[in-house]
Amino acid sequence: MARLILIRHGETKWNVEKRLMGQSDSPLTPWGRRQVELVASRVSDISFDRLYSSDLGRAATMAGAISSVCGAPVVYRQDLRERALGVFQGLSWEEAALRFPRDSELFHSDPDFCVPEGESRRDFSLRALGFLNFVADSHDGLTVGAVTHGGFLDMIFRHVLGIDLMAPRSARLMNASLNSLDFENGRWILRTWGDISHLEEHEPC
Repeated sequence: MARLILIRHGETKWNVEKRLMGQSDSPLTPWGRRQVELVASRVSDISFDRLYSSDLGRAATMAGAISSVCGAPVVYRQDLRERALGVFQGLSWEEAALRFPRDSELFHSDPDFCVPEGESRRDFSLRALGFLNFVADSHDGLTVGAVTHGGFLDMIFRHVLGIDLMAPRSARLMNASLNSLDFENGRWILRTWGDISHLEEHEPC
């Protein structure tokens, strides 16, 4: 058995502004920085055998804090990055629809549509599945932590539960959430999702 704990980065300025980050970056808000501290405290008693992280700044900040309390070194992996959103990055959904109406329509209807300078939803899903396979194939008996992004979590959730790529999103993708899965008897089993209990007694700054 392998256990995988996926952790989403803290809140960013663009999260608050509802802008599409993709593989661009945005600074953490004061509440996002506090979330990093609260997650580090929450996981301080978990013995991670391996700790992986997206190399994007918002995820790397969270991973560094976790590493400092757990002792596991961070291995940065580009396959844990958010979906590349190309020309949409930095825009709101409304702005994207106005500037790129046809691309915006296809983005929401065709899993094989590749955003200009970005990647398709199907390719993104295959990238997430590749990481799951990597953990399953080479981490038997280990507890693995991975700091990643909301879109990546969505791809994992859909794969494990067999949800179509274009179905309406049904999973909550919370900043600074813990999401755990076990690999048992050749398949992934979802154990917890969107756990933010470590945040609930604290108010955003």
